[in-house]
Amino acid sequence: MDSITKARNHPAEIARTMRLATPVIIGQLAVFSMNFVDTVMAGRLPENQIALSALGIGGALWSAMLMFVLGTLMVVQPSVAQLDGAKMQSEAAVQTRQAFWIALALGIPFWFLCYFSEPVLNLFGIDSVIVPHAASYLRALSWGAPALSMVFLLRFFSEGTGNTAPTMFYGVAGALLNIPLNYVLMFGKLGFPELGTVGCGYATSIVVWLQFLLLVLYIGMHRHYRPFDLLSRLDLPDWKTIGSLLKVGLPIAVSIFVEGSLFVGAALLIGRLGPVPAASHLIAINFSALMFMIPIGLSSAVSIRVGNAIGRRDMEAARYAGRIGVLIVMGFQTISAAIIFLFPERIVHLYTDDALVAPLAVSLLFYAAVFQYPDGLQMMAAGILRGYKDTRMPMLYMVISFWIVGMTLGYNLTFGRGMGPAGMWIGMIAGLTVAAGLMLLRFRHTAERFIRGAVKVDSRPAPVG
Repeated sequence: MDSITKARNHPAEIARTMRLATPVIIGQLAVFSMNFVDTVMAGRLPENQIALSALGIGGALWSAMLMFVLGTLMVVQPSVAQLDGAKMQSEAAVQTRQAFWIALALGIPFWFLCYFSEPVLNLFGIDSVIVPHAASYLRALSWGAPALSMVFLLRFFSEGTGNTAPTMFYGVAGALLNIPLNYVLMFGKLGFPELGTVGCGYATSIVVWLQFLLLVLYIGMHRHYRPFDLLSRLDLPDWKTIGSLLKVGLPIAVSIFVEGSLFVGAALLIGRLGPVPAASHLIAINFSALMFMIPIGLSSAVSIRVGNAIGRRDMEAARYAGRIGVLIVMGFQTISAAIIFLFPERIVHLYTDDALVAPLAVSLLFYAAVFQYPDGLQMMAAGILRGYKDTRMPMLYMVISFWIVGMTLGYNLTFGRGMGPAGMWIGMIAGLTVAAGLMLLRFRHTAERFIRGAVKVDSRPAPVG
């Protein structure tokens, strides 16, 4: 990858970042559009309140495990980026093949939790009308869990090498296939039974397996990956390498899980209030998550830029790439907030016309507009710190921000003060704001330590103290 000049050409660095980020953003939007389409189509089912609630509650539990798997495997991206920057492509492939065993080990409990989800849902006190529908949806989804672990592994390897196009390709292909599969399985077309939300789960599982096969073919055939020779063999587990990957990956997993658990917990707690609040919350959080795909893509690109600069031993370039990332995400979040704030009724109309659900969903979108800024900033800061392989302190910050601040405040406002779903949204905003502040301060501290030479860089996945 190219070096950042001392002249600090802002437009050039923004262009470099956007070249990496744009395919990831498109891919993330495409992947998320599957969830968007699932939600919209579920809103057209006969019992749409129950269907939307089941999709929201079931999707929340699926997301909780998904985030832990994604976070653990995310270590592959900065590890490969640093090794690629140091011209150690063979070592990058070795580390990725070891990460395969981590992906395999994570895929099995992922399947188990989703397939046997009903006791977990009952533990949260979810409305008894919703539980069987949500559990059936999760059983259908569970068959895609092992393949999804492998998709994450190959995706982060490819992104670490500087090629983010596969994220776009498999995302778009999956989104296009998801629509007809949903239509056939949810509404009982072409001789298939009408499965409702269960059909939606099966459609997603089929799509994920096809995405995995697409990634294998792309990486195996494209000349970009020849120096890595990733798929030439399957290595036996090397516990030392696996352990070093987990030292960095597990804190990322915990951080993402803690962050996600705030939103999952919010959905599950709002599920106690009944189908209407649960469905209204799903609409608001679903559209907010659609907008969130942009900072996810941006943070991924900046993480690659930072990691590659560190691999080249260019610490000033790493800090500069992070600063540019913060500037870019602020611009995009301004646009997202404006869209949500100005057009809430039109957004809700995309999902439902239900006379009870729609007005409450519109009111919740106001809070969604507010948290665009802290949400984008904390995601960007987390991506920057992943590029530095600084993962332990960010994990602590996430626990403080999302569990101690966000969840505690949200629960108290929702149930103690009787604010309903709005109380959880205020709690989420508070947690995101604290996280953004702490993570940005950590970025400044870590960047200065690397520039001073206080951190030894050896291009292997070692945690930052």
